Amino acid sequence: MRKPLLDTSLLTVPFKGAAGIKEVCFIGIGGIGMSALARFFLEQGVTVSGYDKTRTALTMQLEEAGMQIHYEDSLNYLSRNANIVVYTPAIPADHKELNWYRDNGYTVCKRSDLLQRITASSLNICIAGTHGKTTTSTLVAHILRYSGMGCNAFLGGIASNYGTNYWSSSTNCCVVEADEYDRSFLKLQPHIALITAMDPDHLDIYGTSEAMEEAFLSFTELVSPKGVLIYKKGLKRATELRSTQQLSYHLQEATADCRSVGLCVKDGTYQFDVAVADDLLAGFQLHMGGLHNVENAVAAISIAWLLGVEEDKIKEAIANFKGVQRRFELIWQSEQVVLIDDYAHHPAELKALLEGVRSLHGNTPCTIFFQPHLYTRTRDLAPAFGAALDTADQVVLLPIYPARETPLEGVQSELIATHIKKAAVTLLAKEQVATWITNDLRKNEKQKKIYITAGAGDIDQLLPSLRQLLSVSCN
Repeated sequence: MRKPLLDTSLLTVPFKGAAGIKEVCFIGIGGIGMSALARFFLEQGVTVSGYDKTRTALTMQLEEAGMQIHYEDSLNYLSRNANIVVYTPAIPADHKELNWYRDNGYTVCKRSDLLQRITASSLNICIAGTHGKTTTSTLVAHILRYSGMGCNAFLGGIASNYGTNYWSSSTNCCVVEADEYDRSFLKLQPHIALITAMDPDHLDIYGTSEAMEEAFLSFTELVSPKGVLIYKKGLKRATELRSTQQLSYHLQEATADCRSVGLCVKDGTYQFDVAVADDLLAGFQLHMGGLHNVENAVAAISIAWLLGVEEDKIKEAIANFKGVQRRFELIWQSEQVVLIDDYAHHPAELKALLEGVRSLHGNTPCTIFFQPHLYTRTRDLAPAFGAALDTADQVVLLPIYPARETPLEGVQSELIATHIKKAAVTLLAKEQVATWITNDLRKNEKQKKIYITAGAGDIDQLLPSLRQLLSVSCN
């Protein structure tokens, strides 16, 4: 390790983790953030049980690891020996099991409260922002793990290098995806904090974009006086950020403290140098698509450099990074067809996704299959969704995925369609996508095509059948 540019004395303190906890019950264990905590406790030797509404590939993995999970809200399945009962805000207020625990004196807390307890005495790297935080936090955690420094990682996506959203280390360092939903990130104690963006989102919680921005500003107050806040250059209300030490980052903006230099695409790979304050680190290669992911890599590289990781180890880690599942994930590629899947569910994310596709594939005809997520988000951001999607050649809109919400009158995918002015628009049920692609492949058979599936709902359930369809049609 190089001499770090920040105070890292906490790294010499033993990681306390789950001290004093013997059994934890998770209500909503299949959520990506909840499952990371569940994996953490299981690895610490704690008994883990839980409930979720639906059995998924993720919950089956948790079961295979040794967790007892049930899928019916019934008092018959209660774990009566739990020291702590953890729930996600997405759980409905009338949930029988959760209310039983509350009524019978159990310690009941949100996921954010438990994460606060776990990270109370560690050196914490907290990645916040309305988009980009999953890839950036995974990049940071991957660099620290790959380089040998080590960290405990609590991520909001599955790292393709390791097939998990959590890993452990004896190093007293935690990399945490700091979620702004329900103001959860205000429970954290960052030593290094990163803000990627604070575009309007979760207005069902905050009410106004200004209230959401205030929460981010409050988050910057939590950064340790000896720590540092890294923020996206051009961030709205950047002059109001409240931490003592600050650095800006950007893809290529020359006035940013941290930025890429000499960025180019060669053999389908991004190649670039990185300026971190007064230092220039040369010779990076990123195999993950999307210019926004180069920018995410700049932020992650800067954090690793501040922590004292050697330049060569950072470069090796970036070159070996395989991405995050559902973040610009290459599902299929042949001479004729490329299929990319992405979790993008906010207009800014869709804009960055499509720009990334164009940066790698130029003017190749591009069709995006988008499943809007939440009625409130669709209602609040429909014009911005339309503008972002309009950069594709064809847009196929699926019905809104409701998640925790009930339908709102007049709010359907058609609302987005009214704001798309240039791209061809089609409205389809999810079950019709494969047929649509089959018919599209028959048109201009020799023309290269790019298909993108996007959304935070269940659109990814289509991927196995689409992969099979393309393997048959393109061979």
